[in-house]
Amino acid sequence: MTVEGPPLDLLTRRLAETPADFLAPLWREDPQGVHVEAVIHDLLLDLGGPPETSSSLTPWAPSAPAPRRRLALVTAWLLATPGLVRGAAARDAARRLLARGLDDLAALVPPERFVDDPDRREELVRITLGALGQRPRGETDTIAADRLKALSSVERARVLRETQKQVEHARKVREELAKKKRAEAEAAARYGGE
Repeated sequence: MTVEGPPLDLLTRRLAETPADFLAPLWREDPQGVHVEAVIHDLLLDLGGPPETSSSLTPWAPSAPAPRRRLALVTAWLLATPGLVRGAAARDAARRLLARGLDDLAALVPPERFVDDPDRREELVRITLGALGQRPRGETDTIAADRLKALSSVERARVLRETQKQVEHARKVREELAKKKRAEAEAAARYGGE
């Protein structure tokens, strides 16, 4: 069960207003780029956690996957919304979300889409709220879960893969049936001509 969080429109508007620095090139891609580890460290410190160590920042190190690091920056901006993250448990949930909870999404959707596209903004807000054990103000758990499922890029990709598998299976079955019919026709012709 989740608790009621802030209004959805407040958080989607915040994403729409994400500063350009959060979409800037990353350090390693650009010598003047953003140091993701520093942003995450400062965010977690602001959320009330102890200072991070270099080993605890490994998920956002330059050697980590760039899509994860880029989406973590955008999500860090969202998590910095005043009053969104409350308490140690929520801070730890935010850390887990930033460290590994966005990997599938980051592999599918460029981070700019979570700023520019209304559906992707809503998707990221709902994922973030869910990770924090919250739902948008005015929604029930069921409505929040249904809406996230309808928006989910990861779910859409899963359904597409499953559909492609079914189409491929149907194609193979048709080919096998066609082979069988040809073999039967050849056998009938061979035995019918004698």
